[in-house]
Amino acid sequence: MTTPHVTIIGSALSGNKGAAAMLESAIQTLGERLEEPRFTLLSMYPDEDREQNHYDNLEVVAANPKQLGVSINSLALAYRLLPFLRPLLRRKSKAVAALTSSDVLLDQGGITFTDGREKFLLYNIASILPALNTGTPVFKCAQAVGPFTNPINRWASKAFLPKVRTLVTRGRITHEFAEGLGLRNLYAGADYAFSLEMDGTEAEQVGTHVDLSFFEGEEDVVGVCPSVVLQKKVDARGGDYAGQITSFIERLRSGGKKVALIPHSVRTGTAKTHNNDLPLCQDIHSRLRLGDDLLFVDRELSSQQLRYLIGRCDLFVASRFHAMVSSLAMAVPTLVIGWSHKYREVLEMFELEEWAFGHDKLAPEYLIARFTELDERREEVQGKLDTHLPDVKRTSVAQADLIADIVRGG
Repeated sequence: MTTPHVTIIGSALSGNKGAAAMLESAIQTLGERLEEPRFTLLSMYPDEDREQNHYDNLEVVAANPKQLGVSINSLALAYRLLPFLRPLLRRKSKAVAALTSSDVLLDQGGITFTDGREKFLLYNIASILPALNTGTPVFKCAQAVGPFTNPINRWASKAFLPKVRTLVTRGRITHEFAEGLGLRNLYAGADYAFSLEMDGTEAEQVGTHVDLSFFEGEEDVVGVCPSVVLQKKVDARGGDYAGQITSFIERLRSGGKKVALIPHSVRTGTAKTHNNDLPLCQDIHSRLRLGDDLLFVDRELSSQQLRYLIGRCDLFVASRFHAMVSSLAMAVPTLVIGWSHKYREVLEMFELEEWAFGHDKLAPEYLIARFTELDERREEVQGKLDTHLPDVKRTSVAQADLIADIVRGG
């Protein structure tokens, strides 16, 4: 019997810890369902991911956008069209070798084939096309897709999405978009990161970098997670995202709250802002007055460590999608500043969609008013989180059963 082999693309261990949470959820849940599976990650940041890889059964293979779009796709097409070259291609390309020996490719892109994100459309296609050309089943883990009104996106979506084995929709809105496109290979799921389990060592690990006594005492701790993606969108329309978040934090502190400033997407050792909120958070922190009521997490933590830390908060304000997922998974009442339907449809699973608003509404008075309302209604919100979280987690982990069935030949 051959060893189960799963190749993964669209996620990472470094940088965006939402991507790490999805990747590690897959390794955890499939490790429980398959006998000694091995995994290959086609990585956008191979050196950083290798440095953070502590899984003996995970191999990291380089697949930055240029390598993926040109080399890997070209070699996979050659594999399809020139059968006599297949042994050579498997020897020369680690990515082709991984795909051709894999039982399934997991595409863990969080949002793909979506209007307004046409600049990412080539990458969305390039991520799954090699597997289609090597005959490897494609399983798109829970993600947002659509809408499909843009002609280019609609054409690409109709051309490629029907070819994947399964597309797990991450909420009602995505599911309706996908059904409207005529897709039938759908499964209504929940984000894979809801399946992430902690091992109980997170407090000790986090405690070496963060003073956990900050979370003790009678004052509420409000976690704030900014996003450079939101910053770019707000600043592009003439706003001042960093200034608004700074003002909001100071208002919270003046009202007797303690604030933990937590970047959820960090790339250590670089000032580049792609998948890196640390420079933004450093800017915000530099504008804040120092004090015992302020905690700044100024380093990269693992997805489990971040989840633990977020779970210590009493209330949470998120702009990063998977920071929101972690706060919901830890049943922390959460206010969300978002930029697409992907936030709202997840909150709908908890009957909490009213606690998300778009970046176009972001203004100091509106933000503080919505937070104040959340604070006042926290018991109601807490009740909905406690009621719906078990079902959401079951829906999330169900995709592991679907993947395991494919691996077993289902």
